[in-house]
Amino acid sequence: MPRLSEVIAALDALWPPSRAEQWDAVGTVCGDPDAEVTRVLFAVDPVQEIADEAVKLGADLIITHHPLYLRGTTTVEAGTFKGRVVHTLIKNDIALHVAHTNADTADPGVSDALAGALGLRITGPLVPDPSDPEGRRGLGRICELDHPETLREFAARAAAWLPPTAQGIRVAGDPDAMVRRVAVSGGSGDSLFAQVRAAGVDVFLTADLRHHPVSEARETSRPLALVDAAHWATEWPWCEQAAAQLDAISERHGWGLRTHVSRTVTDPWTAHAPSVTPPSISGAPN
Repeated sequence: MPRLSEVIAALDALWPPSRAEQWDAVGTVCGDPDAEVTRVLFAVDPVQEIADEAVKLGADLIITHHPLYLRGTTTVEAGTFKGRVVHTLIKNDIALHVAHTNADTADPGVSDALAGALGLRITGPLVPDPSDPEGRRGLGRICELDHPETLREFAARAAAWLPPTAQGIRVAGDPDAMVRRVAVSGGSGDSLFAQVRAAGVDVFLTADLRHHPVSEARETSRPLALVDAAHWATEWPWCEQAAAQLDAISERHGWGLRTHVSRTVTDPWTAHAPSVTPPSISGAPN
């Protein structure tokens, strides 16, 4: 069985920490470099549910996309929810490793997995990494559908093929407009509207879209069609992709690792109450 340090070296080759954004917090959060690793759990969020799942599974290592401590801390006291996660992991000899923005821009990366989950054909990155001479790495992906479909049909595709969440799928644009070229970006993507518009795509699928950026994008002379999915749902497909990558490495080295992808929904939204009747201005409360 490999030691944790050997597995981490392989993960760092897939998602080099040097390619993470400067503000990010990636890498190993806790774990003994000399400990043996036999079972690995992949998840989006390093929350208590995932830590408890790893304990029940008998995992030695959790690999998550989101950092546990993004902005630093002065305590891991177990009375705090993040401190409780750390205590659970250490007490049960479970390591935690994070691949965040370094996995976003990887080849393949988070948006490759998102495009694959939607059945899209990738033509290149939305924001190319200038350090990649092959032009394959970068943020987001530009894709094509095999056959044009309406925006309504594309939204239904996303609703059917992405993991279900309370939010579901929101759409901004003419539902009957035809789409063929698509841009996707896992996670929060409303900072990429300029690049999406420059790419000349018909629709942009991402997450965490806010009122003002969407309103401005829709009021331009060339309004963007937008599809907004839950943040967790757009990034969960990466867990399956990453597990497959580690499986291939394990087989190549003869490690015999057993990888698992958590099906626990850690999206923070738990329910959705759809509007029954559109509210009227005259009937709106003051």
